[in-house]
Amino acid sequence: MQTHFTETQLQDPKLAEANKILRSCVHCGFCTATCPTYQVLGDELDSPRGRIYLIKEMLETGRPADARTVKHLDRCLSCLACTTTCPSGVDYMHLIDQARVYVEKTYKRPLSDRLLRWVLAKVIPHPIRFRLALFAAKLGRPFARMIPDARLRAMLAMAPATIPPVSRNDDPQSFASTGPKRMRVALMTGCAQKALNTDINDATIRLLRRLGCEVVIPRGMGCCGALTHHMGREAESHMSARANIAAFIAEKRGAGLDAIVINTSGCGTTVKDYGHMIGSAEAAEVSALTLDISELLQRLILPEGAAKGLTVAYHAACSLQHGQQIKTAPKDLLKRAGFTVVEPADSHLCCGSAGTYNLLQPEISAQLRTRKVQTLEAKRPDIIAAGNIGCMMQIGAATAIPIVHTVELLDWATGGPKPRALG
Repeated sequence: MQTHFTETQLQDPKLAEANKILRSCVHCGFCTATCPTYQVLGDELDSPRGRIYLIKEMLETGRPADARTVKHLDRCLSCLACTTTCPSGVDYMHLIDQARVYVEKTYKRPLSDRLLRWVLAKVIPHPIRFRLALFAAKLGRPFARMIPDARLRAMLAMAPATIPPVSRNDDPQSFASTGPKRMRVALMTGCAQKALNTDINDATIRLLRRLGCEVVIPRGMGCCGALTHHMGREAESHMSARANIAAFIAEKRGAGLDAIVINTSGCGTTVKDYGHMIGSAEAAEVSALTLDISELLQRLILPEGAAKGLTVAYHAACSLQHGQQIKTAPKDLLKRAGFTVVEPADSHLCCGSAGTYNLLQPEISAQLRTRKVQTLEAKRPDIIAAGNIGCMMQIGAATAIPIVHTVELLDWATGGPKPRALG
């Protein structure tokens, strides 16, 4: 793609990066074949190629973002299926991230949008606030039909039927390995996950200890920053990232760390990008240490299990398969543990969760969820497994098939308790 940034503009490192990304695009359109929003809406401007043109024009002219551009950029899931598909290696993730920061700085949204985004940014990354909000949503759910804004109705629907009690395993502490010690790892406990499903971290800790890991929950660790990052709120996301970097580096410089393990793939994609986001040596050090739980379990060599007689439909979270390019590890681990694994048709397509997307774009999100649930149910599985809490909440709200985190099944298969979601 030909670009026309001035020499003065290119002195800005961000614009120089955007220029490089834009020039790598060859207009081939392969991305449109795998873009969920283009498939649903059929509008070229709701495809990666269309959004790239909008971003190019906005950044080149240096003008404030307009309502048309914002509408189409907001509709992007950041699922990164286009990145997997692109034959030219266009770094769409960093381009759309930069565009969102630019929008946040130059565009004044309607008051209702500003208030909603402020609430999401101030509540979801903070487990106590989020837990209180979930209780409030449960109380408000009977009145949902009286609320005209679909986004607010989606927020009420998000609250699970049962909100689990706080798990003290998420507090800063260290868990000794129960087998011969092989590694010392830090577990990122997440933010929304600590309010929505405490079983995931509990299962992760049990499984890692059983496989010879000392598991530490670092003091000072919090939200990874993904939620505010994808809303273009750069100062807030960087503050979260720096706090986590400090917490992880303190552990590494102290008793030492062999890895930082993450069981929420949306968080994992962001932490692995800290080196780029923050640009410091310590940030790069944290990114290099970070592993998805499936990557770490492959290194630890999960014990082989007998056939369980259960069919698991594996849902590949976008942040895992596209953001981190981890495609086979979770399936291989489930098979090794003794489960029969099936995949739905169009497994590369997003379920519509995408962080806060299902709250900000509920209509499009609902269409994507319907497609995903239909393809999963078509496989007639006993269980659905996923590696991301957002996907689990999104899919679980629309199917009677129990959905659990991959690590819960692996914990169960190696001596842990049966996942609560299975009854």
